[in-house]
Amino acid sequence: MISFLGGIIKQKSEKSATLLVNGVGYEIFLNQLTLEKLKVGEAREFFCHLHVREDLMELYGFNSAEEKGFFELLISVSGIGPKSAMAVLAVAKLSEIQKAILRGDPSLLRKVSGIGQKIAERVVVELKNKIESMPIGGEKIDLSYGSNGAFEALQGLGYSAEEVRLALRAVSPEIEDENEIIKLALKGLGKKK
Repeated sequence: MISFLGGIIKQKSEKSATLLVNGVGYEIFLNQLTLEKLKVGEAREFFCHLHVREDLMELYGFNSAEEKGFFELLISVSGIGPKSAMAVLAVAKLSEIQKAILRGDPSLLRKVSGIGQKIAERVVVELKNKIESMPIGGEKIDLSYGSNGAFEALQGLGYSAEEVRLALRAVSPEIEDENEIIKLALKGLGKKK
């Protein structure tokens, strides 16, 4: 089982990157945010999950062991495959996804294409007890709604989920006031137009 790889980014595509490790190129599927930051020729390390089916072997890469562990929990839920799990990890920060599940709120998961109400509720029910003890980057889990309301408000203004995600990630995590988060995210969104 391949659980960790380090090497040089040889090339990247829309959904994956080729990591050159001692003369061998490994295609690693990564989430969109990680792919956007990658540069060909840079040295990178990834925690990996090797997904094996009868007719296919795919390698999925993550920036942290926590992200990989959460991915593995997600694919343990019936109806969630590796591609859907990667899309879930790209919808918000890992701690925000965990908070939504701990609150019993499937709305964040429903933002992922291909995940409907039933599957989102199944994820919440099946993972709630499993993630209570799972640390996410050493963060104290605060079950307030945080930027989830900001996400929905910005989408309501006509911005795409991806535009909103990127704008919210640019806002400092120390800012807790929902209105301030929305205001700063709108400034970031305004600069891109």
